[in-house]
Amino acid sequence: MARYTGPRCRLCRREGMKLFLKGERCYTDKCAFERRSYPPGQHGQAQLRVKLSDYGIRLREKQKVKRIYGVSEKQFRRYFERATRMKGQAGHNLLQLLERRLDNVVYRLGFAASRSQARQMVAHGWFKVNGRTVDIPSYLVDPGEVIELKEKYRNNPQIQENLEAVVRRGVPQWLELDAENFRGTVKALPTREDITMPIQESLIVEFYSR
Repeated sequence: MARYTGPRCRLCRREGMKLFLKGERCYTDKCAFERRSYPPGQHGQAQLRVKLSDYGIRLREKQKVKRIYGVSEKQFRRYFERATRMKGQAGHNLLQLLERRLDNVVYRLGFAASRSQARQMVAHGWFKVNGRTVDIPSYLVDPGEVIELKEKYRNNPQIQENLEAVVRRGVPQWLELDAENFRGTVKALPTREDITMPIQESLIVEFYSR
C-alpha cells in the first residue's frame, strides 16, 4: 500500500498547524513549522492570502485528520463508511475508530514518540495484545485488552526515552499505563473529549456527504 515517505514537516505546514508527526522534535525550536508557518512551495506565502472555498475547507479538514493518524485515502474512506453504520454521530464514531488503532494506542501510551514510529514497532512485532503477538497497526483495540511490550525490547534506549517523555504529552483517561511492567490497559472506548487536537469532524462528514 502506498504511503507518504516525504518530509513530515511539510504536511504540518500545508495544514497550517502542528500535527506532531516527528515526536519530540515538534516541541523544540527545530520544528520547521515554528520557523516557516506558511504552506510549502515557491508560492507558499502567497497562499496565505487565498480564501478557501467551502469545498476547500472541508477537504483540508479531511486531509488534516488523515495525516494525523497516518492512514491512506482508501483506509480513511473505509473508516468513514463504517462510522456511518454505527450508532451515534458519524463524526464521533470516525474519530473513535481512528483512536482505537493499535499504532495510535501504542503512541498514546508513550511507547513511541510518534504514530509513524509506533506503526513501525507494531509491524515488526514488538507488542502483544492479551498475550498474543499482533503486528497489524490497524488492529482495533477493545475495552479490557492489555497491550504489552515484548521483554526483549524493554531495554531499548528509545523505549526508555519515549516513556520518560510521555509525561509532557500525558496518557488519555481511556488508557492506563503501567510503565514499570511495560504494559497498558484499555479501560474504555475513547470519547470525543479524549481527543484534544483541534478537529472539526462535522466538516469531514459534510465532505463525504456532498
